[in-house]
Amino acid sequence: MNSDKQAKKNLLMYPFGTIGRDMMYVIFNSYLLTYTMYTRDLTYAQLGAITAIMVAARIFDALNDPIMGNIIEMTKSKWGKFKPWLLAGILGTSLVIYVIFNSKLTGWAFIWEFGICYFLYSITYTMHDISYWGMIPALSSDGNERNTFTSRATLFAGIGSTLAQILIPMFTAGALTIGGSSSVAYGKIALIIALLGPLFILFPLLGVKEKYDLNANKTKRTFKDFIKPFLVNDQLVWIALILLIQQIGNSIVLNGIANNYIYFEFGYEGGLYGLFTTVGLSATAILMIIYPMLSRKFTRYQMAGAGTIIGIGGYAIQLIAGLLMASSMIKFYVITVGFMLANFGQYLLYLIMMISVINTVEYNELKTGERAEAIISSVRPFVTKMASAIVVIITTVTYMIINATNYTNQISNLEREASLGNIVEADKISKISEVINSVGLTQKTGLLLAMTTIPCVLMILSCLLYRKKYILTEDKYDEICKQLEEKRKENI
Repeated sequence: MNSDKQAKKNLLMYPFGTIGRDMMYVIFNSYLLTYTMYTRDLTYAQLGAITAIMVAARIFDALNDPIMGNIIEMTKSKWGKFKPWLLAGILGTSLVIYVIFNSKLTGWAFIWEFGICYFLYSITYTMHDISYWGMIPALSSDGNERNTFTSRATLFAGIGSTLAQILIPMFTAGALTIGGSSSVAYGKIALIIALLGPLFILFPLLGVKEKYDLNANKTKRTFKDFIKPFLVNDQLVWIALILLIQQIGNSIVLNGIANNYIYFEFGYEGGLYGLFTTVGLSATAILMIIYPMLSRKFTRYQMAGAGTIIGIGGYAIQLIAGLLMASSMIKFYVITVGFMLANFGQYLLYLIMMISVINTVEYNELKTGERAEAIISSVRPFVTKMASAIVVIITTVTYMIINATNYTNQISNLEREASLGNIVEADKISKISEVINSVGLTQKTGLLLAMTTIPCVLMILSCLLYRKKYILTEDKYDEICKQLEEKRKENI
């Protein structure tokens, strides 16, 4: 197969691989805590233990990312250095997701199982996450092609995550709940997602071919070699910090805060939250399609500024509507549109920063003579998981301050009674409505402030730091690539 034909095949097959992966990510990272709160009667001690497990596991996961990146960097196989870890990681993640969402344990026994599964997930997901995104520098060194790979992969990641964000709440809360209870519904959905992950990963496994000879000249790396990119690559350090700040803000809304706000404010109906996320994420789908065109007309600095302004407007709309409008469907639609605008701004910044991380590969090669693709690619999941650990703390503290478990425990007890057949579904829905109607203004306002003001402030800070500290502009990157090409010619 000639290189042009394979390049087109790479662009076609590579993005499909992440659809199932991102469905896995959503059900585990965005809904595991919600699943636990709405299917288990939790004490503050148990909620604290769950929080400690999630934070410790995500920090461990983040620290494990560079190590895994180094292991991948050293891998030798006839399939390349990425594909073996793609397959092993996706299969392990599928097993963990199925087990935890189909658990019948309760109380502290469930907490122990929760902890074991969470740490196993941290290891297995890292295997295929770093492998997947680490492929991009190995598929092309052309700036425009990388933009296309990144935007397409992010688009398909958005498709997977959006489908999960729509369908999971729709079929686990409210009238459309599968099997009449949340616990049954989560178990069946987890099984489907556990099967879809390996299915979609077959696209890059079977259809993508790496451009570089990734198995040549492999030598055993010392710890010094491992940390070298982080010590000498100042741009990698800065973009990692900036991405961390942005991801904390970006992750708060869809990691439990928003769906509890929607339930408390507008009713325990998963379809509403599904609509909220569908509309909110639809703008990002359009963004991923048009990003290559935007990147040819505007600089990343310009796009970062524009995205921040749009995001500020979106958060302002949500906050004003949430505080001043009476609870109604009109209020819901206004808040949803505000979320769409805020999400557009956040994801534009995220896409810019993803590409900015990848572009430090050539900067690293110029400074050290080594590309260190897999190690540098591990920075994105590293900071994302560190951010998620901080988000767990923010989320749990918010729940404790507003005493959210006082209401979720009542709902989980009703869900359990329905799953045991002790009450019919109509009675369950009626009693849950009574619980929702008892939620006070303090609880609703606390959730609203957490999902608007914190993300907005962090988004502004990340944009300001990006424009001031990240120097690898489009022109600078092209200049670096030319210098590297001249060096390669001299070494021939």
